[in-house]
Amino acid sequence: MYITKKLNNRKVEYEVTMTTADTLDKTFAALADPTRRAIIARLSTGQATVTELAAPFAMSLPAVSKHLKVLERAGLVARGRRAQWRPAQLQAEPLHEVADWLADYRRFWEERLDRFDEYLHAIQGSEPEEGAAKVEEATKADEKATRKEGEQ
Repeated sequence: MYITKKLNNRKVEYEVTMTTADTLDKTFAALADPTRRAIIARLSTGQATVTELAAPFAMSLPAVSKHLKVLERAGLVARGRRAQWRPAQLQAEPLHEVADWLADYRRFWEERLDRFDEYLHAIQGSEPEEGAAKVEEATKADEKATRKEGEQ
Protein backbone atom coordinates (compact mmCIF):
# COMPACT_ATOMS: atom_id res chain seq x y z
CA MET A 1 0.00 0.00 0.00
CA TYR A 2 1.28 3.41 -0.91
CA ILE A 3 0.32 6.62 0.85
CA THR A 4 0.71 9.85 -1.05
CA LYS A 5 0.16 13.46 -0.02
CA LYS A 6 -1.79 16.06 -1.93
CA LEU A 7 -1.81 19.76 -1.17
CA ASN A 8 -5.24 21.21 -1.63
CA ASN A 9 -5.87 24.78 -0.49
CA ARG A 10 -3.26 24.58 2.28
CA LYS A 11 -4.72 21.32 3.50
CA VAL A 12 -2.87 18.04 3.24
CA GLU A 13 -4.93 15.12 1.99
CA TYR A 14 -3.77 11.55 2.22
CA GLU A 15 -4.69 9.21 -0.54
CA VAL A 16 -4.32 5.48 -0.12
CA THR A 17 -3.43 3.62 -3.28
CA MET A 18 -3.86 -0.13 -3.19
CA THR A 19 -1.61 -2.21 -5.40
CA THR A 20 -2.78 -5.45 -6.96
CA ALA A 21 -0.61 -7.39 -4.49
CA ASP A 22 -2.28 -5.62 -1.55
CA THR A 23 -5.72 -6.35 -2.96
CA LEU A 24 -4.85 -10.01 -3.49
CA ASP A 25 -3.45 -10.32 0.04
CA LYS A 26 -6.58 -8.82 1.61
CA THR A 27 -8.89 -10.87 -0.61
CA PHE A 28 -7.18 -14.18 0.14
CA ALA A 29 -7.02 -13.35 3.86
CA ALA A 30 -10.75 -12.56 3.88
CA LEU A 31 -11.61 -15.74 1.97
CA ALA A 32 -9.48 -17.92 4.26
CA ASP A 33 -12.34 -18.30 6.73
CA PRO A 34 -15.20 -20.71 5.85
CA THR A 35 -17.80 -18.46 7.51
CA ARG A 36 -16.77 -15.52 5.35
CA ARG A 37 -16.86 -17.73 2.23
CA ALA A 38 -20.41 -18.77 3.18
CA ILE A 39 -21.37 -15.11 3.64
CA ILE A 40 -19.95 -14.32 0.18
CA ALA A 41 -21.94 -17.24 -1.27
CA ARG A 42 -25.13 -15.92 0.34
CA LEU A 43 -24.49 -12.37 -0.88
CA SER A 44 -24.02 -13.67 -4.42
CA THR A 45 -27.80 -14.19 -4.47
CA GLY A 46 -28.53 -10.59 -3.41
CA GLN A 47 -28.42 -8.07 -0.57
CA ALA A 48 -28.90 -9.22 3.01
CA THR A 49 -28.95 -7.77 6.50
CA VAL A 50 -26.72 -8.97 9.32
CA THR A 51 -29.67 -10.84 10.83
CA GLU A 52 -30.32 -12.66 7.56
CA LEU A 53 -26.62 -13.48 7.18
CA ALA A 54 -26.39 -14.75 10.77
CA ALA A 55 -29.37 -17.12 10.45
CA PRO A 56 -27.47 -20.24 9.25
CA PHE A 57 -24.65 -19.82 11.78
CA ALA A 58 -24.48 -20.58 15.47
CA MET A 59 -22.91 -17.22 16.32
CA SER A 60 -23.93 -13.85 17.61
CA LEU A 61 -24.81 -10.86 15.45
CA PRO A 62 -21.66 -8.98 16.59
CA ALA A 63 -19.53 -11.94 15.43
CA VAL A 64 -21.17 -11.84 11.99
CA SER A 65 -20.63 -8.06 11.92
CA LYS A 66 -16.92 -8.61 12.55
CA HIS A 67 -16.77 -11.02 9.62
CA LEU A 68 -18.53 -8.42 7.48
CA LYS A 69 -15.97 -5.77 8.50
CA VAL A 70 -13.14 -8.03 7.33
CA LEU A 71 -14.95 -8.53 4.02
CA GLU A 72 -15.54 -4.76 3.75
CA ARG A 73 -11.84 -4.00 4.33
CA ALA A 74 -10.99 -6.45 1.55
CA GLY A 75 -13.43 -4.66 -0.76
CA LEU A 76 -15.61 -7.75 -1.15
CA VAL A 77 -18.68 -6.31 0.56
CA ALA A 78 -20.30 -2.87 0.62
CA ARG A 79 -22.87 -1.87 3.19
CA GLY A 80 -25.61 0.58 2.39
CA ARG A 81 -28.16 2.34 4.51
CA ARG A 82 -31.90 1.90 4.16
CA ALA A 83 -33.68 3.59 7.08
CA GLN A 84 -32.39 1.70 10.15
CA TRP A 85 -31.23 -1.26 8.04
CA ARG A 86 -27.69 -1.62 6.72
CA PRO A 87 -27.90 -4.28 4.01
CA ALA A 88 -24.67 -5.78 2.73
CA GLN A 89 -24.04 -6.54 -0.91
CA LEU A 90 -21.29 -8.34 -2.79
CA GLN A 91 -18.62 -6.32 -4.61
CA ALA A 92 -17.06 -8.66 -7.17
CA GLU A 93 -14.08 -6.57 -8.36
CA PRO A 94 -11.53 -8.15 -5.96
CA LEU A 95 -12.73 -11.59 -7.06
CA HIS A 96 -12.08 -10.62 -10.69
CA GLU A 97 -8.53 -9.64 -9.76
CA VAL A 98 -8.03 -13.03 -8.07
CA ALA A 99 -9.42 -14.80 -11.15
CA ASP A 100 -7.07 -12.85 -13.42
CA TRP A 101 -4.10 -13.64 -11.20
CA LEU A 102 -5.00 -17.33 -11.09
CA ALA A 103 -5.53 -17.50 -14.88
CA ASP A 104 -1.77 -17.21 -15.46
CA TYR A 105 -1.09 -20.10 -13.11
CA ARG A 106 -3.88 -22.14 -14.62
CA ARG A 107 -2.32 -21.81 -18.10
CA PHE A 108 1.07 -22.74 -16.64
CA TRP A 109 -0.22 -25.90 -14.95
CA GLU A 110 -2.36 -26.94 -17.92
CA GLU A 111 0.70 -26.70 -20.19
CA ARG A 112 2.81 -28.67 -17.71
CA LEU A 113 0.16 -31.37 -17.33
CA ASP A 114 -0.28 -31.61 -21.09
CA ARG A 115 3.47 -32.13 -21.48
CA PHE A 116 3.42 -34.70 -18.67
CA ASP A 117 0.55 -36.51 -20.39
CA GLU A 118 2.52 -36.57 -23.65
CA TYR A 119 5.56 -37.91 -21.79
CA LEU A 120 3.52 -40.69 -20.16
CA HIS A 121 2.08 -41.72 -23.52
CA ALA A 122 5.56 -41.71 -25.05
CA ILE A 123 7.04 -44.00 -22.37
CA GLN A 124 4.00 -46.28 -22.37
CA GLY A 125 3.94 -46.42 -26.15
CA SER A 126 0.16 -46.39 -26.22
CA GLU A 127 -2.68 -44.25 -27.34
CA PRO A 128 -4.57 -42.21 -24.71
CA GLU A 129 -7.66 -44.46 -24.92
CA GLU A 130 -5.58 -47.59 -24.33
CA GLY A 131 -3.77 -45.92 -21.44
CA ALA A 132 -7.07 -44.89 -19.86
CA ALA A 133 -8.35 -48.46 -20.12
CA LYS A 134 -5.16 -49.76 -18.45
CA VAL A 135 -5.54 -47.25 -15.61
CA GLU A 136 -9.18 -48.25 -15.14
CA GLU A 137 -8.24 -51.95 -14.99
CA ALA A 138 -5.49 -51.22 -12.45
CA THR A 139 -7.92 -49.18 -10.32
CA LYS A 140 -10.44 -52.03 -10.27
CA ALA A 141 -7.70 -54.50 -9.30
CA ASP A 142 -6.64 -52.20 -6.45
CA GLU A 143 -10.24 -51.91 -5.23
CA LYS A 144 -10.60 -55.73 -5.20
CA ALA A 145 -7.35 -56.11 -3.27
CA THR A 146 -8.45 -53.50 -0.74
CA ARG A 147 -11.79 -55.27 -0.22
CA LYS A 148 -10.03 -58.61 0.34
CA GLU A 149 -7.71 -57.03 2.93
CA GLY A 150 -10.73 -55.54 4.71
CA GLU A 151 -12.45 -58.91 4.88
CA GLN A 152 -9.47 -60.57 6.54
